[in-house]
Amino acid sequence: MTINSGGEKIHPEEVEGVLLQHSDVFDAGVVGTPHERWGEQVTALVQLRAGATLSLEQLQSHCRELIAGFKAPKVVLTVDRVPRTVLGKVDYPALKALALKLLGLDKLAHPANPGDGRDTANGQGS
Repeated sequence: MTINSGGEKIHPEEVEGVLLQHSDVFDAGVVGTPHERWGEQVTALVQLRAGATLSLEQLQSHCRELIAGFKAPKVVLTVDRVPRTVLGKVDYPALKALALKLLGLDKLAHPANPGDGRDTANGQGS
């Protein structure tokens, strides 16, 4: 999975690795979320260590010290747990769904289908 922000290709794993280097970050996952001007923006979901508090600016500053500024998260969402697969890898589809939900954009990704749930697009509805 690659994030395309303003024509720049950003690999979530690279940003996650940098976020995990911060002493207050316990776990992190990164996805692209919609951005009106750039197409996608880098969005980080982070699980902080107990008692830790971090601002967006602090995490951005940390990231900019280690990677290019355009790769730094534009949005940081604090979560209780980063979704992972049974193998322990970041569950990117679940992570993206969670990010969109927390940003209030989940209805854009999966527009509500008014009606009774039957598929009328291929002629199998009423």
